[in-house]
Amino acid sequence: MSLLGGGIFKGMAVTLRNFVGSYFNKERLVTNDYAWRPKDDAELPQSAGEYPKEEGEQFSDTTTVNNYSRNFPMLLHDGKDGDAPMDTIRCVACQICERECPPQCIYIEKMYDENGKYIKSPAKFDIDVSVCMSCQICVEVCPFDAIVMNSQFELSTPDRFGGLLLRRDDLLKSNDYYHQIHPEEAAARDQRMADEKAAKEAKKKAAAEAAKKKAAEKAKAEAEAKAKEAEAAQAEGAEGKSEPEGGDNKEATE
Repeated sequence: MSLLGGGIFKGMAVTLRNFVGSYFNKERLVTNDYAWRPKDDAELPQSAGEYPKEEGEQFSDTTTVNNYSRNFPMLLHDGKDGDAPMDTIRCVACQICERECPPQCIYIEKMYDENGKYIKSPAKFDIDVSVCMSCQICVEVCPFDAIVMNSQFELSTPDRFGGLLLRRDDLLKSNDYYHQIHPEEAAARDQRMADEKAAKEAKKKAAAEAAKKKAAEKAKAEAEAKAKEAEAAQAEGAEGKSEPEGGDNKEATE
């Protein structure tokens, strides 16, 4: 006969065992999301700030974040680290991700020049990560591959409200950074984009060749039509000349 509520006590015992074990067993620090492991002879970090950051040394062979890591979205630009990101930002402020976001944590404003003309770039792109549920729908619906998932997880801040509101410049990361944190995913995405670009260029080239061929056929048909018109006019002119001569001969005979 099982004790009433025994499952609850068993679960609490397992939780307590894992909690206590985390202070003695380094392997318990390893999760399914992050492949970072402390070295056998290394001391455990004493504070959150001592864990690997999302840029720099954690990209060595022993601290690479695997492709299953997904936390919050980031915006990609095709420049190098240190370049002006807005010059090569992929986002065109189409606002599809803003409309499709289930918790409505994305806010976008389009950019306009001094004449009021729309520039394909976001003036504002905010994500409230305190509301974001990391569903990745924004990544799936983006037609420009401008938004992907970052692996940054250490976002704790004493600022309860503004600190978890990531602005456009906070979200901007280079494509090189994306290759560092998600190499397989980034390579596959770049290959797909290259294939789509090649297919689009091939389609454009085929359309141009078809238009050129059609224009040549049209020009040829017009030339043939003009030639026929010229022949018809010439034949009509020849007939017109022969009729008066015949009439003069008839009058002379009378």
